Amino acid sequence: MSHRKLRMGMIGGGKDAFIGAIHRIAANMDGQIELVCGALSIHKETAIESGHILFLDSDRTYTNYEDMISAEAKMPADKRMDFVTIVTPNFAHFAPAMMALDNGFNVVIEKPITFTLEEAKQLKQKVEETGLMLLLTHTYSGYPLVKEAREIVKKGELGKVRKIYVEYIQGWLSKLSEREGNAQAAWRTDPKRSGKSGCMGDIGTHAAHLAEYISGLKITQLSASLNVVVEGRMLDDDGAVLLRFEDNATGVLTASQIAVGEENALKIRIYGEHGSLEWAQQEPNTLTLKWGDKPAQTLRAGVNYGDRESVYATHNCRTPGGHPEGYLEAFGNLYRNFALSLMAKINGEQPKPEWLDFPGVDDGIRGMAFIENVVASNNSDQKWTDYVI
Repeated sequence: MSHRKLRMGMIGGGKDAFIGAIHRIAANMDGQIELVCGALSIHKETAIESGHILFLDSDRTYTNYEDMISAEAKMPADKRMDFVTIVTPNFAHFAPAMMALDNGFNVVIEKPITFTLEEAKQLKQKVEETGLMLLLTHTYSGYPLVKEAREIVKKGELGKVRKIYVEYIQGWLSKLSEREGNAQAAWRTDPKRSGKSGCMGDIGTHAAHLAEYISGLKITQLSASLNVVVEGRMLDDDGAVLLRFEDNATGVLTASQIAVGEENALKIRIYGEHGSLEWAQQEPNTLTLKWGDKPAQTLRAGVNYGDRESVYATHNCRTPGGHPEGYLEAFGNLYRNFALSLMAKINGEQPKPEWLDFPGVDDGIRGMAFIENVVASNNSDQKWTDYVI
């Protein structure tokens, strides 16, 4: 039986990147994973300097992902990386992911999973062919009370789901920041690097994933309206989508990046026949339940609520109740569940169900389908667009 840390490589995420550092913190949180190699930037000097800052061996600091994957594949089994994390802009996800899988490496990948729906389907085929594992970092599904909300719906406590309201509201693109030296804004608003949608691709996909994840219902039709509010921008920075789900549930999804003063205001409300729930990412330790025939309830996250909450929630709690657990811990939960599942697989053991509860390639396909269908609906004169995958 193997008893060791999992070895991680990283593509992208060098010293000037935002999300690479988040991934490294999350991967390191539980002591299950160590970073052993990286191709951390397309700029040679930045790649080398980033590897030095992170104490990587110079011979495992690569200047492009092709060299990294080829070199790691030739290393002995007890030294080479076990998986690679891809934290490049959207257009540069697919090729390194396919090459990694072809060379026997498991993959962690930022969302959206690929640049197009067709690429996502090819990636799924490759995952199935190789039998390797893929984690898609839809962060918000890592929060304990999001998992508790899902279990409450699944157990039927709210009754049949009737209505879902989900919104993700930001204000950081309320000016033409992409022309003012903001690197994050520059690639996220560029169709060549981001894809065919801006706001809906970046944060609308998170809202759609959360709605499907908690409700257990898939979107079947939608009617979308996308806006470019800031003059001179090439992609949508605001929009709204009417949703139809399985089992006759309906919903409304709104996403905006021009709501001045907002930070990361992701919020979901789900209404059933007997009750409803509400969760907001900026107060993630609280889940509110409301009922037709009794007072409202407030659930709180924390390891001391193990007698009242599902194993899916308590397994992903880290601190006693009242201590804030947030974005980094939710990210860490995804990595820990992926690591536990991967190590179990390496050891020929069966992972526990709560370990396997992390987003994968199917979530990636649905995310890309959401983008494609929203854009198609926005461009159509039809009121409703059938959800095509």
